[in-house]
Amino acid sequence: MGNDVYKIRLKKGDKVVVLTGKEKGRTGNIVSTHPKTNMVTVENINVVKRHLKKTEQNPQGGVVEKTKPLPVSNVAIIEPSSKKPSRIGYKFDKSGNKVRVYKLNGKEVK
Repeated sequence: MGNDVYKIRLKKGDKVVVLTGKEKGRTGNIVSTHPKTNMVTVENINVVKRHLKKTEQNPQGGVVEKTKPLPVSNVAIIEPSSKKPSRIGYKFDKSGNKVRVYKLNGKEVK
């Protein structure tokens, strides 16, 4: 059961809005996706402070700010023309390629 890899429809660089939690309403671009945990990391969202011990790699130690991942279900891609959050679906274009589309209006994701 623990080896599941989730299908994440969001990609690196997509502009998303946070739907729930303490960061609700904030927007940012996706920095990375984590298919095994079904999470995405969004730049400057869910930043936490971590206390690090002194090590050879980090001789200074101290408090470091780190961006933690959010569940995919807590974010939605922003449809650029209406500036509203939307889900993502798939369609095939005229040449038979699979493309991502906004569920909000059926337009293709650029």
